[in-house]
Amino acid sequence: MIEARELGKVFNNKKRGEIRAVDSVSFSCKPGEIYGLLGANGAGKTTTLRMLATILFPTSGSATVAGFDVVREPTKVRAHIGFLSTATALYDRLTAAETVEYFGQLHGLDSATISRRMAEIFKALDMEEFRDRRCAKLSTGMKQKVSIARTLVHDPQVMIFDEPTNGLDVMAARAITDFIRQCRDRNKTVIFSTHVMTEVEKLCDRIGIIHDGRLRTEGTLGELLAQYRCNNLEEVFVTVSGDGR
Repeated sequence: MIEARELGKVFNNKKRGEIRAVDSVSFSCKPGEIYGLLGANGAGKTTTLRMLATILFPTSGSATVAGFDVVREPTKVRAHIGFLSTATALYDRLTAAETVEYFGQLHGLDSATISRRMAEIFKALDMEEFRDRRCAKLSTGMKQKVSIARTLVHDPQVMIFDEPTNGLDVMAARAITDFIRQCRDRNKTVIFSTHVMTEVEKLCDRIGIIHDGRLRTEGTLGELLAQYRCNNLEEVFVTVSGDGR
């Protein structure tokens, strides 16, 4: 469902010159699978996810999402993905329900479909209590749930989560990780990026670690622990990111 082949991205900075943010990254993610993409700040993981979501165009290499090329067919890619980033903002004057309904309309859904999808999502994310509350009055966790709901309203085949639990309390984070697990159970393709190693250990079927723009290693949790002779994923992450193996 997702195929990245030698994907690369170069930015030009007036002071620093050419910056290679992503360098020849290749990996795949299948339906019914959660792929954890890990990396320190500035490692290249968010740039990679943004290329897959067609927010950025790659400088080199190629990628397909749901069978569509991210460069040649970006509109079709967007119709088949849900992308959630920590940079996502909400319009304060709309309610939670109005926000999700608006994005359903943007995706061309009819009123009956929007109502059905909203009922499903609001129940799954426990949002009924604040569905008619304006976004300006919502807590951080509530806002993140609204962002997830608007991302999912068109029932996309591919889900891209970039640090979706960042800044949330334990209960809100747990509700979101439970929902991500449900996406896998419904045979969706999920890429999940986070700094919380315990979330990755619990959720991800396969894990890739990016360092200095390159995918340094990937495998199941068991394979990575055995390969690097570590007791947990955090030790693997430090080893890979520290010495560049």
